[in-house]
Amino acid sequence: MSAKLSAPSGVPATLSSRSLGLALLVVASAQLMLVLDDSIANIALPSIQNELGITPASLPWVINAYILAFGGLLLFGGRLGDLFGRRRILQIGIGLFTVSSLVAGLAPAGPVLVAARAVQGLGAALTAPNALALITTTFPAGQARNKALALYGAMSGLGVTVGLLLGGVLTGTLGWRWVFFINIPIGLALLVGTRILVDASRHTGRLDVPGAVTGTGGIAAIVFAIIHGGEQGWADPVTLIAFALAAVLLPAFVIIESRSADPMLPLRLFADRNRTGSYLGMLFVSFGPMGTFYLLTLYMQHILEYDPVRTGLAWLPFGAGIILSAGIASKLVARFAPRVVAVTGILISTAAILWLSTITPTSGYVQHLMVGIFAVAVGFGLSFVPLTLTAVTGVRPEDSGIASALLNAAQQIGVALGIAALSTISVTTTESRVPNALAALHQARAAGDTDAMATASQAIVDGYTTALSSGALILAAAALIVTLMVTARPQHQQKLDATKGTTNA
Repeated sequence: MSAKLSAPSGVPATLSSRSLGLALLVVASAQLMLVLDDSIANIALPSIQNELGITPASLPWVINAYILAFGGLLLFGGRLGDLFGRRRILQIGIGLFTVSSLVAGLAPAGPVLVAARAVQGLGAALTAPNALALITTTFPAGQARNKALALYGAMSGLGVTVGLLLGGVLTGTLGWRWVFFINIPIGLALLVGTRILVDASRHTGRLDVPGAVTGTGGIAAIVFAIIHGGEQGWADPVTLIAFALAAVLLPAFVIIESRSADPMLPLRLFADRNRTGSYLGMLFVSFGPMGTFYLLTLYMQHILEYDPVRTGLAWLPFGAGIILSAGIASKLVARFAPRVVAVTGILISTAAILWLSTITPTSGYVQHLMVGIFAVAVGFGLSFVPLTLTAVTGVRPEDSGIASALLNAAQQIGVALGIAALSTISVTTTESRVPNALAALHQARAAGDTDAMATASQAIVDGYTTALSSGALILAAAALIVTLMVTARPQHQQKLDATKGTTNA
């Protein structure tokens, strides 16, 4: 069944170009701020640990608390927007994010910082799906909406790069607290700017509490299991308990939703194969590039000995590739079928990751890394826009928030799974070559033992390359899924079909 990519009711037709431009700036900046916080604190972790005295076991939760709350509460945030107004929930989300950023920056101890990061994640979960849903109610279908989706997609990729670079600069100059303080002026400006966004009619139903509890609990459990499994091992009892909990809650959620008169997640969203294919495609597409991002960042710092700022600068081609390809994709989807554009992008990313899987301990940046990084980003940008388009268009106005939340959830779970799985593959491979290879590398460098350095470096790089090859296979699976499931026609053809239908009527 082909997707009907028609504009939802309530889309304004009278907004001026200036107003649309301001609305686009607000939505893009909101998405940039949220994604930026996925990575900006990573570089500040050593400074945070030294000042607050956080234990090594607790330190990862400065990052994980944000990811867990963000990923686990996305469906809840999207449905709240459908019920109570997307702009209102967006504003509440930005407000929570801004206030919790202030608390995080002022945190006197580790537990306060982790709690503030969790509230930041809640704010992000309220903001992200409703920002995406507001694109469909603020921007008319066609070129304007395609451009908005392209910029939204560009911010999703650019935010990670900017986060690494900005995190390094702020930590090295003003101190780690400024990686959180930087959100305050941005958040306040966004709150003012949200007044220009156009909301659609609200859904008149009530919040599905049993669905909210089981759905949110199930998603949170699986995100936690992925995070914990990547750190402590997939056979760890806590990991297994979390997966078991998800295995109970998620089927219960589906049963509840199938019987509810007013479900949190209307199962009719999955009746359209294009939308379902887009969700699955986004899950697997996010797996590859973000796992690659994680592994190559480690490669630059551990093997090539880049400092944090240089590492951030090395990823600038990624941001450039995302911006360039997202803009191109917004034009291509008007003329070509979404799966043609998406699969082309996925295959480009697949080839680029395979190229990066040939790195050695002495690979050059310009000759090897820069080309691969740019190509991965180009492929990601080309695939993101058409997958987003087919996921959020043709949706009932009252379901646009939850449809957007599903897409965001697929992306967040894909990122978490990609980092955890590829990291596990990398560590396992390296340990099979040289146990405690990273410590051995540091000791060899300190002792000037070139042979030991070469052995340890090669073992670590073998782990990275094996994991990168695995990531390329996952992307190939994504290309197959999109090819088989996403059958929507090009936008220009759909407009012709709609015109013929009107004429015949």
